[in-house]
Amino acid sequence: MVKYIFCLLTLLCLTSVLTDTNAYAESEDDYYRIVSIMTPKAQTESRSQNWKPAPGDLVLEVSGIAVLDDQRIAVAIRKGEIWILDGVYDEPPKNVTYKRFATALHEPLGLIWKDGAFYTVQRSELTRIRDTDGDGTADEYLTIAKGWGVTGHYHEYAYGPKLDHEGNLWLTLNIGLGLKKEHKARAVKDPTLGFAQGRWRGWGMKVTPDGELVPVCAGMRSPAGIGVNRAGDVFYTDQQGNWVATNTLHHMRKGAFFHHVEALASMGLPGSPIQGVKAIPNGLPLPEAIKQMPQLKPPAVWFPYKKAGQSTTDVMLDNSGGKFGPFDGQFFVGEFTQAAINRVFLEQVDGEYQGACFPFREGFASAVLRLAQGTDGSVFVGLTNRGWSSLGTASYGLQRLVWTGKTPFEIKEMRAKPDGFELVFTQPVDPKTAMDPRSYQMKSYTYTYHSSYGSDEILNRELPLEQITVSEDGTRVHLKVNDLRELYVHELVAAGVKNKAGQSLLHPQAYYTLNKIPKK
Repeated sequence: MVKYIFCLLTLLCLTSVLTDTNAYAESEDDYYRIVSIMTPKAQTESRSQNWKPAPGDLVLEVSGIAVLDDQRIAVAIRKGEIWILDGVYDEPPKNVTYKRFATALHEPLGLIWKDGAFYTVQRSELTRIRDTDGDGTADEYLTIAKGWGVTGHYHEYAYGPKLDHEGNLWLTLNIGLGLKKEHKARAVKDPTLGFAQGRWRGWGMKVTPDGELVPVCAGMRSPAGIGVNRAGDVFYTDQQGNWVATNTLHHMRKGAFFHHVEALASMGLPGSPIQGVKAIPNGLPLPEAIKQMPQLKPPAVWFPYKKAGQSTTDVMLDNSGGKFGPFDGQFFVGEFTQAAINRVFLEQVDGEYQGACFPFREGFASAVLRLAQGTDGSVFVGLTNRGWSSLGTASYGLQRLVWTGKTPFEIKEMRAKPDGFELVFTQPVDPKTAMDPRSYQMKSYTYTYHSSYGSDEILNRELPLEQITVSEDGTRVHLKVNDLRELYVHELVAAGVKNKAGQSLLHPQAYYTLNKIPKK
């Protein structure tokens, strides 16, 4: 009997230990699960058992997503078509139907549905596409705007559109990298700086409700994503390369210049809001380069390379009112190489946008190129890794990210203060761990602004915490930090902070771009 009781107690203790261990071994999948709607067959056993191919030889390289209603979405694909998919919200998605709506497009890299028509940016124009006779297939293709250059260079992608609060349609234009003689014959050239590019290449443009194409800002390299926040301001993402130290998120506004200097080839064209750039600083820390070139504006957010992705793509506002978890009003940014999504919190300080990026969700089947929020708050994720390699088991496809209803323990916001930062958590913290300076590591660094490809983190400085204060409700922690530096990334790792249940942060990393230190 004693032996039986001992064995029973041992079993109960082991069960308790396992239960406690599992309680703390949380994963991203516990909070946000991935549903595969269509991913092609791959050499892996990890794909969904409910997977089935799309009709015929459809290669679903998703380059644009438009949500239509609570059953259907439309997707643009890289080969130049628009398809309407029905049954995409079903779980499992066993009975998705596919209907081709439009064909013969030239690499559409965006899609919206507005006033009974689709709008997409092709390589050389913004097009409106309609079904006027009601048979479910497009029969009207109208050019809404054109006027940017196409020299024939492979890298001259055109992205968009996205609709702002005033009815303007925004688009972004890639730089052509390393133009050859035949490309330069169709390019424009700035006589002072000597840069040659296709007309308006490397620019952000808007098309007004009257159809006027307006150049707004310049300095883009590969601006694959566009997004609009709650206030109606427009942002774009850029990818690391020459003149671009690492991936970035920028606030698009009139007359701003961001980083890639070859966009200034169009500076002298009629309608350009940027003039007078006569020299380019090269090889300086970014804060010094900004002092020398007043037109140069910093990004709202830097994404430190590999720590927060390697190639940013689409920008999606969580506008679900809480249907997608605790991050309503924040941006989600696609990541190509790592087949992931990152999260961004933004605030304005002295009129300048700045904020923090955080890891959010990995494990998609391929490179994440497009994001769109469904009517139920879930997020449709368009995949294609054409041209570049990415993590994942597929080359293209469509997945859906669904909140499970459980709230992860995360740093929800990181806010700049005159003497440091305030962290806002999704759950109350354990005061003992949150007050312990050993729970945090912080440093700051910047990047070199130069013509070379990318940049290392430079001028690194460790930042000890001077004081830690926890709010009464446990959801806010104030970190007093000496030696804040404007125009530097302030990297935080809060690996030691736990919630009141003893659980660690799902993602302890935060990367804050401090363009302005708030005034006291």
